[in-house]
Amino acid sequence: MRNHIPSRRRVRGQHGIALITTMLLLLLLTAMSLTMVLSVSSDMLLTGYYGNYRGSFYAADSGINIARQQVVDSLNKSIPVPFDPATGPAIGTTTAMSQGKNGYATFAPINSAYSWPEKVKITDIQIPPAGSVVGCTPTGGTTGNCAAPYAKASDALSSPVLKYVYTVPYQITAVGQSQGTETATIVERGAAVVTAKTGLGTQTTSFAGFGMFIDQYALCGGGDLVPGTITGPVWTNGSWNFSNSGSYTFTDDVTQVGSKAGFDKSGICSGSTTVPSGFSVAFQNSLKNMTFGAAPAALPANSFNQQQAVLDGIGNSSTAPTALAMNGVLKDATGNAYPKTGASSGVYLPYTVDSTGKIKTFTGGGILVEGSATVVVQPGSNGTAQVYKITQGGVTTTVTTDPAAGSAGTTTIQVGSTGPVTSINGVPQQFSSSGVPMGTATMLYVDGDITSLSGPGAGKAGINDGVAVTICATNDVTVTGDVLYKTDPVYMSGTQMDQLIPGGDTGQVLGIFTAKGNVNLNNKQSNPNNLEIDASIATISQGGSGGIVNTGSAINTLTIVGGRIQNTIQNINSTTRNVLFDRRFGKNGFAPPWFPSTTITPTAGTGQSVATTVQRYTWLNQTMTQ
Repeated sequence: MRNHIPSRRRVRGQHGIALITTMLLLLLLTAMSLTMVLSVSSDMLLTGYYGNYRGSFYAADSGINIARQQVVDSLNKSIPVPFDPATGPAIGTTTAMSQGKNGYATFAPINSAYSWPEKVKITDIQIPPAGSVVGCTPTGGTTGNCAAPYAKASDALSSPVLKYVYTVPYQITAVGQSQGTETATIVERGAAVVTAKTGLGTQTTSFAGFGMFIDQYALCGGGDLVPGTITGPVWTNGSWNFSNSGSYTFTDDVTQVGSKAGFDKSGICSGSTTVPSGFSVAFQNSLKNMTFGAAPAALPANSFNQQQAVLDGIGNSSTAPTALAMNGVLKDATGNAYPKTGASSGVYLPYTVDSTGKIKTFTGGGILVEGSATVVVQPGSNGTAQVYKITQGGVTTTVTTDPAAGSAGTTTIQVGSTGPVTSINGVPQQFSSSGVPMGTATMLYVDGDITSLSGPGAGKAGINDGVAVTICATNDVTVTGDVLYKTDPVYMSGTQMDQLIPGGDTGQVLGIFTAKGNVNLNNKQSNPNNLEIDASIATISQGGSGGIVNTGSAINTLTIVGGRIQNTIQNINSTTRNVLFDRRFGKNGFAPPWFPSTTITPTAGTGQSVATTVQRYTWLNQTMTQ
């Protein structure tokens, strides 16, 4: 017989399990609660720390802006008006330094009108000391003095001096502090550019000195200017017209011959000398915002100077070179002289051949192409040569100039890929009117249409370092692909957009000019359909109607690094348009060789003025401590 344990005893053996289970669950919930509390506390600490740091960061950034503006205001006030136009003004940078810290030498609230916990102090402002004076001589003008060694003057190309431009480097350090112990330090480096206009005389200047020049622009006619940032000096012999559909920002002087500008509000345009309500037009570098009633800028009559420059490197002519004159100077690749009766096609260079028939010497300024042609520009295989591939009737003539080859440089010309290579001592040069050499430069003149102008491919360099060239056509110039400098001279984007890149100036410069035709954009590049032209582009002449016009498919982004000078505004059919002024053109008469020029007469009664703008080079969030 088996013994059976009563069911009551089995149940009594499980007493206490519920209590233990409850205690374990309670312990687990307690641990989870502690974890949540610790996690929330950590998040709150991190959030508070981050918030305090961001507050410190914004405070420091505000301090930079405050100091920079105080320096600019002080520089403007330090220059007395009127000043002696023969010597130029002196800049009191020491005063600017002391005023820059005004109220912020120690931690102080940014604005006492609000209960912000953030504070800022300006710990350092570095500006070269005032006091020393160095001389500067404007080309062709009266000797003037520019105050302090850091000063750099951009003066008139002829007497008397029109303006002095001083570039004053600065460095500002600001420290921001929030309600905690966190601080943020920001350092900004840049330059304050002070322009002091003398209010005197007329100026002879290259058209390359304009970021944009439009000859014919009727008041409330010809369409509105495309909104955006417009860099470099701008000028019209008519009147600027603005729309209320976008914002305009001008970085430099804005001038027009018309007495009023046009303001188009939803299709209704009216003239005014001030910006009406509802329009966004900002001026960064002009005391008067816009100059009205200027004397018209003279336009070139034709391109005879450019054609003559091929022959003699001077290019000073009021008439086109005759066939007989070209016969005495120009030869083709085989040494045949330019026909006395003229030519309809062919590539010719100015060179002489000695009595032995072996020594050939370059004598002029460039390359003459008779008849329409396609042109491809590209750097040579070394660091100094420039190659021009000129195609007519399916035959390509290659001209290569290399100033570093031989004792005086070497120019070669070859017809086809298998033809003999003719080597010529010397390279094209530009000469003064008295025959003094001014440096290596090339005029490529096409007596016809340039049916295709491009570099070797999308995104590939077309103009080598140190190469100065102007490409000119009697009629139209059609750009079919990128024409790029090997080295960018200016920043292409960001806060330093269109400012000069340190070390980016190798003397590389390209001008594109036609007096009778248009510069057509027929972009053959794809994926994406972008186009960049690094050049000052001029489609201008007396009574002309030339402009930059898109004759091909729509362009995604059109970028011009240089400037655009046009008789008329035409349709470029581009989604995005960037025209970045090459600021080398605003200094000391730098321009493409034999580029057309004009005379500028200051508006009567404008007098003297002083304006300061800022070029920000670097901005660094340097440290963050707790």
